Amino acid sequence: METPIIELKEVSRRFPAGDQEVAALDRVSLAIRPGEMVAIVGASGSGKSTLMNILGCLDRPSSGQYLVNGRETGGLDNDALARLRREYFGFIFQRYHLLPHLDAVRNVEIPAVYAGVEKNRRRARARELLCRLGLGDRFDHRPGQLSGGQQQRVSIARALMNGGNVILADEPTGALDKKSGLEMMAILHELHGRGHTVILVTHDMNVAAHAGRIIELSDGVVVRDEVNPASPAVDRGRMLEPEREDRQANLLRVTWSRFGEAFKMAWIAMVSHRLRTLLTMLGIIIGITAVVSVVAIGQGARQKVVNDISSMGTNVIDVFPGKDWGDEKASAIHTLVPADIDALKSETYVDSVTPILNGSVLVRYRNLTANASVSGVGDQYFRVRGLEIDQGSIFREDDVRRQTQVVVIDQNTAKKFFSGSSDAIGRVIFLGALPCRVIGVTREKESPFGNNQNLSVWIPYTAAMGRLLGQQYLSSATVRVREGLSNQVAEQNIITLLTRRHGTKDFYTSSSDTILKTVNKTTATLTLLISAIAVISLVVGGIGVMNIMLVSVSERTFEIGIRMAVGARQSDILQQFLIEAVLVCLMGGLIGILLSYGVGLVFPLFVTAITMKFSTVSVAAAFFCSSLIGVMFGFLPARNAARLDPIQALARE
Repeated sequence: METPIIELKEVSRRFPAGDQEVAALDRVSLAIRPGEMVAIVGASGSGKSTLMNILGCLDRPSSGQYLVNGRETGGLDNDALARLRREYFGFIFQRYHLLPHLDAVRNVEIPAVYAGVEKNRRRARARELLCRLGLGDRFDHRPGQLSGGQQQRVSIARALMNGGNVILADEPTGALDKKSGLEMMAILHELHGRGHTVILVTHDMNVAAHAGRIIELSDGVVVRDEVNPASPAVDRGRMLEPEREDRQANLLRVTWSRFGEAFKMAWIAMVSHRLRTLLTMLGIIIGITAVVSVVAIGQGARQKVVNDISSMGTNVIDVFPGKDWGDEKASAIHTLVPADIDALKSETYVDSVTPILNGSVLVRYRNLTANASVSGVGDQYFRVRGLEIDQGSIFREDDVRRQTQVVVIDQNTAKKFFSGSSDAIGRVIFLGALPCRVIGVTREKESPFGNNQNLSVWIPYTAAMGRLLGQQYLSSATVRVREGLSNQVAEQNIITLLTRRHGTKDFYTSSSDTILKTVNKTTATLTLLISAIAVISLVVGGIGVMNIMLVSVSERTFEIGIRMAVGARQSDILQQFLIEAVLVCLMGGLIGILLSYGVGLVFPLFVTAITMKFSTVSVAAAFFCSSLIGVMFGFLPARNAARLDPIQALARE
């Protein structure tokens, strides 16, 4: 005797009802062999729908054994059951259960997508099936554009897509008029004739009369199982078998096909609910815009400060008498002398060096007087400090050697005593009682610490020593290190050299490189702090994504049930909803980045002191954050969707 394709042994299905259980099926045993056409009949509540759900692996029995092709299904996991639904069963539902946003061809090919059939092959088969069912001119019609009978035919084509060895038809004529009902039964007879095992679930005995075997249920028990002698004769034909292929050898293509389908479904869902999608993105958009803009502003502010400090020379080292800043005995230390400057000039790591004597004098020009800061410096001072000349020139080495009474003034001094820079050149001003001829005016320079309102003048340090201040020691010295050399190493060499010359370390050094590092550290900390605040909005946006996705899962429960019924794995459902969440976040991130660039265009209209500096790293980090939020906050809704029970999902129509 031929082995049954389906066999139930003492199968029961019980459902909780308060503190008790209700038995929908009670120890049902039956066997259905390949090629049979069976009608399961019974009144409402008799258990026939429950039996069909168990036969189609949509539900599990509470007890007993259910075997498909001799294989026990009780120990199979959800994915294995999905494979059975995909490869052995084809469902024809009373309400058709087509996806409304897909056309006829794409509705039909869904089972083949989850089976990993190559796109062109599955599309060709879908069209072939639709043509055989009289829908050759309805390929691109969506369910809403088809009649009830046409939708039922699309449902049949979908059931046959992967072969459909066993066709499970739930009230196949229940939603059809008489003519369409007769056409439906003719199609089922044709499928039976081609070798398909057809199982009808109906309460209509006229429909059951078309079957070769009738099984009647009452209160979950089989009360009749007999051959129907009045069933029409079977005209055997070629079964509509799909072409089989080695899917294991095409794992990459199968995976990509499943991903592509999930991506399309996610995109369709987003486009179908544009406003909801935009509102979901809003939190991400605000967060990404804030993060990228804040980082760009922070980078711009840092670059501004760095440029200002760099203009003073980031490779500059100052030497002062004393042990450290604020040393009260520093004024009594007179060991820093011009000979130390000569020694430093001969060092290979030194680009330029200048002595400095600082003092304050009353500057007078005609009847105008003002207090000014006077500095006795060497001819290399202006290179060391990065000062540029606006008018005239700086003094030369010969002027230093001869104690020439020449002076270079700043813009503040030029504005105080003269009408402008050009008017100052060649004029004689008095520094105290010392007359000096103005030979140069420095270019105005913004300070990183604010605008300097003091008056500053510079004269050769030899003139300051011998003619103005009357001291033979230096207030300080400044060394500019050669480009490409380490400030830290140069500073240590300076300390070693001067300690050896003085016999003790009676001085201290200060490197502008240290200041720059401190500024970088401070601005980086502030940027991080503000960015952390902006990230909070990203988290809030992520929570919004999760909430909307949970609502989306609830709204689309029926769609999930259809996909599971035609063979979708839990991983397929998980992938689709996870892709949707990531897409929402990535699109929100992209819009946020574009908005931040828009902020960058508007920002200079209101703030001129600094410019926003966008970096590739910050943009890449924004995309990474968007993806991460999509995965993190999209996983829970996606997992909930994947864990839905097919029966409960289909009941949410």
